[in-house]
Amino acid sequence: MDLTAPAQAAALWTGLHLLLLLVLSVLVFRQRREHQTPIGEGEAPALGQAVRAFRGAALYAPAGLIGLTVLALAGAAPAVIHVMGVTLFAGRVVEAVALSRGSEASVLRSTGVVLTWLSWLAVAVALIFYAVP
Repeated sequence: MDLTAPAQAAALWTGLHLLLLLVLSVLVFRQRREHQTPIGEGEAPALGQAVRAFRGAALYAPAGLIGLTVLALAGAAPAVIHVMGVTLFAGRVVEAVALSRGSEASVLRSTGVVLTWLSWLAVAVALIFYAVP
């Protein structure tokens, strides 16, 4: 079985998530410099929002990406990996945008979390499906 196409699909979503983390990290760095806060969140709301956006992506993305990678190793169809990858990525971007705008609960933030959870659920079910002979 050729695993090139599934691996490429997983690589695409891993690369996009790494770029998202880089962008969010740069936003935190810029806020830290602007507010002269090298550690923690300080008193600046914009810095706190940037930190929360990065923290959310750093917390939720790895589990999904590990799942996508294992699916690729199990030989899942690239389309399956792409559907789950785009759902995870959309969830992370939507929540990052919501958290960057404010810390309160919002429909946008909830949508991001739900998309992430749906991707996790889909990946978990697919992994179990591929694990059972």
